[in-house]
Amino acid sequence: IYIYIEHSKFSNDENSEIITHNTLLALCATVGAMGLGCILGFASPAGVILTSNSTDSSIHITDSQNSWFSSISNLGALAGCPLAGFCINYLGRRGTIIYATIPVLIGWILIAAAQNFAMLIIGRIITGFYCSLISLSVPTYVAEFSSPQIRGALGSGFQLLVFVGILFSYCMGVTFTNFRWIAISCAVIPCICSLLMLLCKESPFYLLSKGKDQEAEAALKSFRGDSYDGIETELRAIRESLEESRRRKATFSDLKKPYILKPFLMSIGLMFFQQFSGINAVLFNLASIFEKAGSNLSSNVSSIIIGLTQIVGTFIGSLLMDRAGRKSLLIFSSSVMIISLTALGIFFYYLKFSPSVAADIGWLPLVSLILYVISFAVGFGPIPWLMMGELFSPEVKELASSIATMSNWTMAFITTLIYQPLTTVIYDYGVYWLFGGFTVFNLIFCITFVYETKGKTLQEINAHFGSPHSSTKESQE
Repeated sequence: IYIYIEHSKFSNDENSEIITHNTLLALCATVGAMGLGCILGFASPAGVILTSNSTDSSIHITDSQNSWFSSISNLGALAGCPLAGFCINYLGRRGTIIYATIPVLIGWILIAAAQNFAMLIIGRIITGFYCSLISLSVPTYVAEFSSPQIRGALGSGFQLLVFVGILFSYCMGVTFTNFRWIAISCAVIPCICSLLMLLCKESPFYLLSKGKDQEAEAALKSFRGDSYDGIETELRAIRESLEESRRRKATFSDLKKPYILKPFLMSIGLMFFQQFSGINAVLFNLASIFEKAGSNLSSNVSSIIIGLTQIVGTFIGSLLMDRAGRKSLLIFSSSVMIISLTALGIFFYYLKFSPSVAADIGWLPLVSLILYVISFAVGFGPIPWLMMGELFSPEVKELASSIATMSNWTMAFITTLIYQPLTTVIYDYGVYWLFGGFTVFNLIFCITFVYETKGKTLQEINAHFGSPHSSTKESQE
């Protein structure tokens, strides 16, 4: 709906056909992002079931084990990053999305059939591989086939479908009281994605890189529609881009060059603060947070409300991305997250030391988390990933993006793993204030160091950082 409203100015027959084709194909691919979201969200309802003494399953885990159960999929995603890079170049972007179903099904089967904690952990690690495969292959596939005028809108669909997947897993937590059925339900989504991808063509960029010129031309025609007459021009531009990339492929030593190091550190900083705002630690343990808070609503219903909020926030962010600008949204996002985390910490402080006061402000956890999640979804959810694709010059993009992605999964693993132990050491309120402290530094980082890329061409961005390969000088602001 957003794409058709936003791009109604491209309403001639040719562009209307392109928008229709691209939107449907992007939807097929981004169902994989929904499968990723199911993996991220599964730990919240399943963790409550597995740590509860009233569970109807044969397994009971401790809070310490739940920390590993929640976080270990991030470690699986980290381990899968090199595999993902190999797969998109060997199997293709479409092929990787299709075959990614194999490991994730194995993982979900292990979880659903688990007889002990070890099977749960192994299953979570294997499903983590799917996260890395999908988080690399789907955005790459969508970016390579989509038409420039709707590339940004289609790209934002990945984050949106991740949140839809998280919401789906929360809803399954309400529907089922057994974690096994939740796992089986989540396993269906990747299968749907693979079946839909069988109807799609491979990326023309990948096909040309393998010397399959005729297949690349046929694929591009399917993406653009029968009335499009710019096929040869696009194919020629892709060939030139491939040749340029091969000539200027970067190595690790190139990361020391100032025009590469500056945007690289900026991207790593955004990834660090995205995770140390505590988002994954909160989402993975959402149901238990509401359970501790003693909310009048059930923990799973409260989680569903948060899941809906994520989707609304992502939609708002997609509308504002090219209007308000990246830097402005990051500053707004971190500012509201500071307030939300501080308020959440205040509630849990009173819950420990003055329960009567906490009872009077029982609404605060839900309101704080709604503000926290919606502000994250507007800014710090999608923008670090978006800017990762904008900041790097072509010759270093593959290497720098891979390192940034691996650092993100590493920090997601760390923050999720330490969440439960920290609540024991510094209590719940201390954890939220700790994340709030990191977010204060995040705000300073955004104001001081982040470069605004809104309305800038890739050449202008590269020129700003002093790239010798950029012929376009940045205009004075």
